[in-house]
Amino acid sequence: MQKVIMGNHALSWGAVVSRAQVIAAYPITPQTEVVALLSELCADKILDAKFIKVESEHSAMAACIGASAVGTRTFTATSAQGLALMHEMIHWAVGGRLPVVLGNINRAMGPPWTIWTDQNDSLSQRDTGILQIYCESIQEILDTVIQAFKVSEKVYLPSMIVLDAFVLSHTSENCDIPDVELVDKYLPPYKPQYKMDWREPHAFGGLTSPDWYYELRYKIECAMEQAEEEFRKAHSEFEKLFGRSYGLVESYRCEDAEFIIVASSTIAGTARLVVDELRDRGEKVGLLRIRVFRPFPADEVRQILKNAEKVCVIDRNISFGHGGIFFQEVKSCMYNHRTHPPIFGFIAGLGGRDVTPDVIKEIVQYAKDHKQPQDKIWIGVKR
Repeated sequence: MQKVIMGNHALSWGAVVSRAQVIAAYPITPQTEVVALLSELCADKILDAKFIKVESEHSAMAACIGASAVGTRTFTATSAQGLALMHEMIHWAVGGRLPVVLGNINRAMGPPWTIWTDQNDSLSQRDTGILQIYCESIQEILDTVIQAFKVSEKVYLPSMIVLDAFVLSHTSENCDIPDVELVDKYLPPYKPQYKMDWREPHAFGGLTSPDWYYELRYKIECAMEQAEEEFRKAHSEFEKLFGRSYGLVESYRCEDAEFIIVASSTIAGTARLVVDELRDRGEKVGLLRIRVFRPFPADEVRQILKNAEKVCVIDRNISFGHGGIFFQEVKSCMYNHRTHPPIFGFIAGLGGRDVTPDVIKEIVQYAKDHKQPQDKIWIGVKR
């Protein structure tokens, strides 16, 4: 079915065609339309799922954890302060090895109060153990929900699907909503190896001593590493069945590129236009879009960047006192590689500030004009 929908509704329809069984919801701008549509679809019996209205985002994730623990496919969504309130429960979902799928609409953290976009809310969850996928288009959002359930249910870790507030969440595009029966061929019913049975209640794992806690964390890391290969398999199977291709990363005109821009989410779409314009001028510029952030696709990043003369990483986020977070990840993964191009870190677009083609051209020009790479280059800040 072809339908013009907004990015938020792509998350909703992704949950529908994936046959989510439990949805826990608490509204927060700019996420509200996600759960509002799902509530309507549940009420109209279009989606056969239990819709749980809760009093907070903390409770939303707690409800998903309980539902997932008894073996149901669960979904929720949030933004910014809501995601921060879920933070404790995300640790529980990871530690409980529960494949909850979460849609997060990137919204800058307060104070001051704001509803516009940057990535600090999702990246604050970097070290919890939740899988993270950053989307660029509405079709990709819907497709990623389906893929996220498939990968999460293979490795028993939760997933977070991330999209820019308003730039993507409230933009409408044509989207192919696949038939549920076709999705069933790709995504079988969730049948966990272990689950809780309310008819035979047990209590276990309430307290873990140092004898075993360490090994449990090791197993989470093993699952994260396994997820990298599961994403590759999931993408390959998805392309065969649906005809659309996604990877952990996207390389655009990087084969002979001297300057490579590294970006994520919708900034990557703008950067792609800049690459084409600069190529038309004879400048060898390419784009690396990082789609899957956790697990971090280090092998792909190294392979694409190894021959570049200079690398420009654009971060719509900031780790205060250190720099952009994607920049840190790229730089660290290149450190031990035999070829290590100069890597420039740029901060841009915080709080929803536009990152236009001119801004990206300014970034490329800065890298051309400077021999010594820098870690924190603020673009467009009013001093």
